[in-house]
Amino acid sequence: MAGTREAAIARATAHFDSGAFRDTLAGLVAIPSTSQEAAHRLDLDRYLGGALKDWLVRLGFEVSIHENPVAGAGPILVGLRSEGEGLPTVITYGHGDTVRGLPEQWSEGLDPWKLTERDGRWYGRGTADNKGQHALNLAALEAVLAERNGRLGFNLKLVIETAEERGSAGLKEFVAANKDLLAADVLIGSDGPRVTPEIPTICTGTRGTFHFDLVVSLRQGGVHSGHWGGLTRDPAIILAHALAAIMDRNGKILVPGWTPSGGVPAAVKSVLEGCPLGGGGEAATIDEGWGEPGLTPAEKIYGWNSFIVLAMVSGKPDGPVNAVAPDARAHCQIRYTVDTDAAVFEPALRKHLDAQGFPEVRIERAGIRMPASRTDPANPWVTFAAGSIARIMNRPAQVIPNSSGGLPGDVFVDHLHVPLLWIPHSYSGCKQHGPDEHAIPATLRQGIALMAGLWWDLGEGATPR
Repeated sequence: MAGTREAAIARATAHFDSGAFRDTLAGLVAIPSTSQEAAHRLDLDRYLGGALKDWLVRLGFEVSIHENPVAGAGPILVGLRSEGEGLPTVITYGHGDTVRGLPEQWSEGLDPWKLTERDGRWYGRGTADNKGQHALNLAALEAVLAERNGRLGFNLKLVIETAEERGSAGLKEFVAANKDLLAADVLIGSDGPRVTPEIPTICTGTRGTFHFDLVVSLRQGGVHSGHWGGLTRDPAIILAHALAAIMDRNGKILVPGWTPSGGVPAAVKSVLEGCPLGGGGEAATIDEGWGEPGLTPAEKIYGWNSFIVLAMVSGKPDGPVNAVAPDARAHCQIRYTVDTDAAVFEPALRKHLDAQGFPEVRIERAGIRMPASRTDPANPWVTFAAGSIARIMNRPAQVIPNSSGGLPGDVFVDHLHVPLLWIPHSYSGCKQHGPDEHAIPATLRQGIALMAGLWWDLGEGATPR
């Protein structure tokens, strides 16, 4: 007897409610698969070759694990599940690596490598970024397969990398070399945050990241602050003023060429009209008046560029001495949309600093870490997924033109020429990359239901062609 969409969704939520998904996620979190510490290199292998491979084989995937084209970067898993020519082919993506555990920074009683339930949250490294999200999609897929007696009605390809937290090192080269193997009609993956924890979200791209250092180096060593203070230049003061020339007191970018020349595009404004934003948690706020004047909060984060000083240092902050420091350095980042050409960032900054009287401020190590990407929010695949989610949730999904963070979507656009659909199961207050990373079970439960419905709909024969 043929199953039903409703029954597939019920299977998925029952699996979640039974605690089985929580147990699966706990096992994944327990593998300290950080790609940012060489000592955990074998844990990357263990995550793919142990935790995921057996599960995927049970789901009918042909699984292969490949060395990364970039020496020292973690392996890449490919899973292929084919049901026939002429059927739609979906590629899905996730990453099994995490940032450093930082156990010394977590709250008392919490451990990055142990899933802990507290105050309605599931804590642990990877619960949100990205183990919890790709595992949830696989659990939803398993429910659909059970309801359809082992069939999906479409072909599915899976890529799980283990170097995303190192800028997806090697992924672009791997996909380029295997573009025929990975050819698909659409990418549907889950990473990043929703606009708010309770609102299903479809992101059709991501902002890119451009990094650089600003350096002021004036002498070989520090000089006595009493004998030389007031006579010799202080590199920290010069650097602080240079930063103030880049962005004003209220967060407006001042460098010509660093923002979309025509403002937020009309199509982006349209899709963001009425878009809510929030749920950032106690550590983050949406500050009134900060950022580009005249934009809504959603336009600022999804349709505009931002400049951030990630770190800065002069002297010895942990042991100050009475000396004028010899140098000062700031590591900076631009989060940018596809509406700006990243190639202009460095020359535009050099021109601006010179014009503002800072020729001694050097720009070092400038370059793109992750390129920006975007699929037209009006793409038929976006409409298809939004309709599927709306039928499950009895409310429309919020479509945004790109998420606020960075993901390697450009790799799949450039080499597979697929539209991008990121359907996140986290939120902006999940504390990914910091201590106390967590997921919200209610959001995950909603996510497993909507993904079961979407996987089901993909096999119903009414997908865009």
